[in-house]
Amino acid sequence: MACAAENLKKVTLECGGKSANIVREDADLDLALDGSLYAVFYHQGQCCEAGTRLLLPRKLHDQFVDRLVSKTKRLRLGDPGDPATDIGPLISKRQQDRVLGYIENGKQEGAKVLVGGGVPREPACASGFFVEPTIFDGVESKMTIAQEEIFGPVLSVLQFETEEQAIALANETIYGLGAGVWSKDSERAMRVAARLRAGTVWINEWHLISERAPFGG
Repeated sequence: MACAAENLKKVTLECGGKSANIVREDADLDLALDGSLYAVFYHQGQCCEAGTRLLLPRKLHDQFVDRLVSKTKRLRLGDPGDPATDIGPLISKRQQDRVLGYIENGKQEGAKVLVGGGVPREPACASGFFVEPTIFDGVESKMTIAQEEIFGPVLSVLQFETEEQAIALANETIYGLGAGVWSKDSERAMRVAARLRAGTVWINEWHLISERAPFGG
């Protein structure tokens, strides 16, 4: 920023994210399930725009979470050079400790770990800084794990009753990098997207970046 200030360069700043992933009741559930896993666990969650807050309608919550946990348990951890691997290690011991610290904090603040939450014991994970893909349920918006960027494979699940509440929850963050909406009603999804304070909003997709525009907050 100091360099840019000298001659008023135009800059785009990317300062982290806590992207909200909204699943509407009319979503294609198979697509939304796989998309939500991809949104948060791609590159072990070490993505600024990862979909780390999953917002679910209360009526849809139980069946969606059950299937999400089942799919997460089937993810294979191991060598990232192996095409069969789904989840690789984090970048460093320092980051592993940081992610595990957030998981412990989530437990202390009252969120419930549905799957993961620790270091895998499989022999394939012995030589890397692994953290199990982790899903928290019962998360409240004010909790640390719902507000701070963890940069690891940790998903926070929040519930909403109405579309207005979903939008409010999505916008209840200091970040404005990304967000997503899953719905078969494209017009309604676009209306929701227009009210989200995020630089990039995906509809029935995640991590897809257009070459026609810069990617930033």
